[in-house]
Amino acid sequence: MVMLSPPRLFFIVWFALWLAGCDSGTGRAVTVEFWAMGQEGEQVKALLPEFERRHPGIRVQVQQIPWSAAHEKLLTAHAGDAMPDAFQLGNTWIPEFVALRAIEPLDPRLRDWPEAALADYFPGILATNRLAGQTFALPWYVDTRLFFYRSDLLAAAGFPEPPVTWDGWLRAMTALKAQGGEKHYAILLPIDEWQLPVILALQRGATLLRDRDQYGNFRDPRFRDAFTFYLNLFARGLAPPVGNSQMANLYREFASGTFAIYISGPWNIGEFGRRLPAALQPHWNTAPLPDFADASLSSPGERLGARAAGVSLAGGASLALSRNSPRREAAWLLLEFLAEPEQQARFYQLTGDLPARQSAWNDPALTGNRHAQAFREQLQHLRATPPIPEWERIASRIAYYAELAIRQELSADEALAALDRDVDRILEKRRWLLSRGLAP
Repeated sequence: MVMLSPPRLFFIVWFALWLAGCDSGTGRAVTVEFWAMGQEGEQVKALLPEFERRHPGIRVQVQQIPWSAAHEKLLTAHAGDAMPDAFQLGNTWIPEFVALRAIEPLDPRLRDWPEAALADYFPGILATNRLAGQTFALPWYVDTRLFFYRSDLLAAAGFPEPPVTWDGWLRAMTALKAQGGEKHYAILLPIDEWQLPVILALQRGATLLRDRDQYGNFRDPRFRDAFTFYLNLFARGLAPPVGNSQMANLYREFASGTFAIYISGPWNIGEFGRRLPAALQPHWNTAPLPDFADASLSSPGERLGARAAGVSLAGGASLALSRNSPRREAAWLLLEFLAEPEQQARFYQLTGDLPARQSAWNDPALTGNRHAQAFREQLQHLRATPPIPEWERIASRIAYYAELAIRQELSADEALAALDRDVDRILEKRRWLLSRGLAP
């Protein structure tokens, strides 16, 4: 719980009295408009009666937006001066909305928070909400990628415990492929996703961009090593060269043993629990991603505790205030409420979205979930993608050229050279602004 300083407490009391006065004079409460995406927009409504009980002069109106339309709808609302008071943002969108001057910096408000409250966030996730030394949003829930695997098939291949380095996982995948035969694979890596090539590059120490994020850096030897490693998973027949749309039912294929390993995010904890047969439920688990160091540690039977996890991506969603909202004070109270560990734990129970506050993980619903524990470990080892508005376009080009290289339509070097050329074009406006001393 956030302890309030005396000035902050005075403001809350004054604001509540002011709201009460408005309510008694007009018969109407202040209404905060809040936009949230997907199931979050539906499930957050269950938390709001408690918020409105604490703040009787405030009502919250939630608009639920499909994720597929959310980015465009927010941009359209900003262009039309029709932004909601508070809203959910994918944390990779934050740099774009900062560049548009659409969201309010939160640091003046956060000065009233005790230091321990901000320290309670997973550091890698909090970092995605900060640009140029300022905090622009509060993490609402977290997302990252790690292994989902068939523990029974891994044990049958000679690995009763998951390996802890990529060298060990390669040996395990080779054994799984040999065990399964021609129509079976070790791992599913949809070729239209950009995440794993980037994760591997970050684990190698690649920077992705260079010169103040003005140019692509994909021909750097560290990125090339990671990219070659990724392509080799397909060249060796360990992963099928298929995209998401070509996999009719990944849960059925996972259950049948077509593949035994899948890199995915926390939403699939619930999906695996619902969609896999009851007999298979004891035989799947999760594990943090490995790193590339100390291959000697990755022998069969070794336990994860032998070394730390490799880095993965810092993803998830955050909560922001509209810079031009006349109801920012009331909207901030909503953000503070949703940021409380107790509310984040309850939100996990409603949605399966993992809390951004570490203390919320002490809730029995999480401590009792064995599949969530690997995520708690992975969340301590995160890296963010470059904090620039152009990242979404760059990510799509990474996926495009990775697919061409997997299908051997381009060599690795040709794909990376083309990727650098495309990304340099995408960043042309950024270079123009920086050359004139302007903020991109």
